[in-house]
Amino acid sequence: MEDSLKKKLAKDPTGLATYEYIANNIETIDAILPELVDNMIKVDSTGQFVVSTARYLNAISADKYAGAIDLLIKAAIIKDRDRAYLPGLAASIWGDDYKEHAADLASRDDNFRRIYKRLYPVGI
Repeated sequence: MEDSLKKKLAKDPTGLATYEYIANNIETIDAILPELVDNMIKVDSTGQFVVSTARYLNAISADKYAGAIDLLIKAAIIKDRDRAYLPGLAASIWGDDYKEHAADLASRDDNFRRIYKRLYPVGI
């Protein structure tokens, strides 16, 4: 990532500027996506744009961006303490009917298990 972009995004107070950069440059960011994801995780204190970025990358190509999506989901689990964004993330990544398949998804996907446990603390 160029130093000027790195400096600009390091000053991003919420993650919105980093999210916008990713969305507006999706065709050309593959080489610097790991740095962009790292920056997003550092600057977004609430998880709002971490979740938005995970959802966006999943919609573009879940397979291509699987590594970045995984990191963003892990960060979202930690950052979204109020559980404001996790329900939308779960539906976007695992489908609107994720509750119906919770046991199976939890047995196969640690991120899902952790999100479900946060959303429904009683258990699966």
